[in-house]
Amino acid sequence: MEFRYLGNSGLKISEIIYGNWLTHGSQVENDVAKACVRAALDAGITSFDTADVYANGAAETVLGEALAHERRSSLEIFTKVYWPTGPGGPNDTGLSRKHIMESIDASLTRLRTDYVDLYQAHRYDYETPLEETMQAFADVVRQGKALYIGVSEWTADQIRAGHALAHDLGIQLISNQPQYSMLWRVIEEQVVPTSRDLGISQIVWSPIAQGVLTGKYPPGGELPQGSRATDEKGGADMIQRFMNDETLRAVQELAPIAEQQGMTMAQLAIAWVLSHDNVAGAIIGASRPEQVESNVEAAGRTLEPEVLDAIDEVLGDLPETDPSQTKSPATRVV
Repeated sequence: MEFRYLGNSGLKISEIIYGNWLTHGSQVENDVAKACVRAALDAGITSFDTADVYANGAAETVLGEALAHERRSSLEIFTKVYWPTGPGGPNDTGLSRKHIMESIDASLTRLRTDYVDLYQAHRYDYETPLEETMQAFADVVRQGKALYIGVSEWTADQIRAGHALAHDLGIQLISNQPQYSMLWRVIEEQVVPTSRDLGISQIVWSPIAQGVLTGKYPPGGELPQGSRATDEKGGADMIQRFMNDETLRAVQELAPIAEQQGMTMAQLAIAWVLSHDNVAGAIIGASRPEQVESNVEAAGRTLEPEVLDAIDEVLGDLPETDPSQTKSPATRVV
């Protein structure tokens, strides 16, 4: 396993991060989820990402149980706040001071820890003054409940404003967690240059485009049983944008490139995001331990420029690059 600094800080994280969105407490049984965490630990992964909204808290609970007997200081645990939790009351969502202060305590209880290494704003909250949000995050840090602050899916302007307030408050905003893959490159034009300028790293989610970049979805073919594309709990909706024959045909053409590099297609996709200098880590999920064991082999693999060029040639103009696709709900979701 390789390790990288997260933003302009002294914190190192594993460049492969285990995440449990859409799996723990939802798609897979708890014993399988814990086996996946065990596989991640055995592979050298030290960084784990979750959120309070995942399975309405159940994902944090499962992760906390799975890590309960590990040396806490040897781990980096990340969680997030914004989306609705609990029964869905008017203050059970967003980035108000009330929701942040109550959510961090609930997350720490579920995770069985006194602090998280990184506490992230899961989206931007247009209904709460940014000053209120950043002051609440500053208090969470000063109380020792989080060491660093991050954001997720914020625009370049939002990141710049949040970073300035964090600096004034004496805390470190060091990361952004966006979707990023060969097929989804919306951060490249604005978010990445801004982040680089401010000393902020990307922790990217869905580096294999919800499984599309594994090549397991042939154009015109039947959907594999139990795959993300057949998941009725949200996975199928997320993957739909990539499930067209033109994209799926192009993905199949990446197979020879992966073979030439001695990689699976999933490993190639993960190595692709890790080959970009503003990326500190790639989040992988799994429904089986062997998926972790295979995908972690992408650690330490940097693709040469000619390989990156070959991938671009295959995909052409299929990847989404419009920076306006980085966005948060205009109003809080209840």
